[in-house]
Amino acid sequence: MENNNKNIKVLISGGGTGGHIFPAIAIANSLKKTNNSIDILFVGAEGKMEMEKIPAAGYNIVGLPVIGLPRKLSVKIFVFIFKLIKSLVKARKIIKNFKPDIAVGVGGYAAGPALKMASLLKVPYVIQEQNSYPGITNRMLGKKAQKIFVAYDNMEKYFPAKKIINTGNPIRQDIKNTNINIDEAFEFFNLNKNKPTILITGGSLGALTINQSIYEGIEKLIDNNIQIIWQCGTRFIEKAKEKVEKSNLENVFVSDFIYKMDLAYTAADIIISRAGAITISELCIIKKPVILVPSPNVTEDHQTKNAMALVEKNAAVLIKDNEANNKLIESILKLISDNELRKNLQNNIGKLAKTDAADKIAGHIYDIIYDR
Repeated sequence: MENNNKNIKVLISGGGTGGHIFPAIAIANSLKKTNNSIDILFVGAEGKMEMEKIPAAGYNIVGLPVIGLPRKLSVKIFVFIFKLIKSLVKARKIIKNFKPDIAVGVGGYAAGPALKMASLLKVPYVIQEQNSYPGITNRMLGKKAQKIFVAYDNMEKYFPAKKIINTGNPIRQDIKNTNINIDEAFEFFNLNKNKPTILITGGSLGALTINQSIYEGIEKLIDNNIQIIWQCGTRFIEKAKEKVEKSNLENVFVSDFIYKMDLAYTAADIIISRAGAITISELCIIKKPVILVPSPNVTEDHQTKNAMALVEKNAAVLIKDNEANNKLIESILKLISDNELRKNLQNNIGKLAKTDAADKIAGHIYDIIYDR
């Protein structure tokens, strides 16, 4: 690197879910860590969670009216086209006014128009692809990207091989905190540190199939001396609380959202989760045995592909969503009782951990800027 005194401007686009937003913030923080005077502007989709989360992290954001492509042919396609055109026009204006040295796309509705306009205006751009199976927008944008940062092997099937750099996925800083006192973790959840403990999480909105499976079989888990930390989401919280109270279940912590997830990870002996890309990257760093129940309600079933990347390395157990009601409880009991299997899963998932992804991506971004 050279010319470190250059007044650098970076445009970061994307969002829609925490799986896109957390990496974007992590990359921005790493860029700031190297050069505190860097000017960073985010571009998101109007009405999506990035419009709240990005300012809360201390960064400016501008919204585009873009929406997702309708899955079924209907009059909504005309609304999509209209909003896409408006978004392209607005993205062009944003880029011409901001004059970024580079644009970064992290996935989500806003990334497409922003990177397309960056390309047309001769602004170099990079892509951070979280999943093992990229969506069509990133596959198209990858052709003209300077670099494509990925978290899985064999991505040359979708992108030009010479542009791919496997950095892993950027994750939240608190996930890397390995100095948590285990007594503090169990005290927070009011649980017994001498009992086997499972963590169930389906994200902030919950995962209906996982929740329903636990709801139906929770007594069996308790009867087998298992403690439960259950993040069930906003849509299932009342039903979950009612179950715990009516059945007078002890050693169960239930909440719609766990803000101290680092404590939950510390307390857990095994983790039951969906298979979003960022979730999997965090689980590799946590190094705990996991049972993955991929969501079927995602584009091109990419969560199953994410999960299979771990299963093929004997680093996780996979249960299909449509089999969870019959298999999840028994799989939990089997894993809790099999020390050797847990140890193998723990060792193998830990080998896949990458803790410095954001710093690596930031370094490559600076290299591209200074080499121009």
